Amino acid sequence: MTFCTETDLAIHRHRVPDLERIRILPRYLGAHALAFENCVFDSLGTLAEAYRGGFWEFYELSNGGFYMAPEQERNLRIVVPGNGYEGELSPDAAGIVACLFAFNAMAWRFREDRHVNLYHWLRDYALDHDESGEILRTID
Repeated sequence: MTFCTETDLAIHRHRVPDLERIRILPRYLGAHALAFENCVFDSLGTLAEAYRGGFWEFYELSNGGFYMAPEQERNLRIVVPGNGYEGELSPDAAGIVACLFAFNAMAWRFREDRHVNLYHWLRDYALDHDESGEILRTID
């Protein structure tokens, strides 16, 4: 008899190598790839006053999900006017939040299941993130 362990259920991320980056957004978002990318950048720009653009890392998740995170050294101060959240997040957690906001916006705009699925797969990954409590508070 085989039992599943917590390790077996963990969702893992894999950084997308530079040579594969060009294919990632179209793979996950099809014709809406550029709209999603712009939505992510706009989301973080709205949530983090100090965000001024830059290079983003892409990550694929073992559960079928995907997200992007800005590559920078310092944490970002995040303010979500809609729910009263104010706090500081690592660039990785801030990227997860920006992608969750973007997947939500895309789901409402385009009404495609893929955006809903990508939202839930990323949220499932976020539940085990070191900053899960802060991430969940930002999207509440």
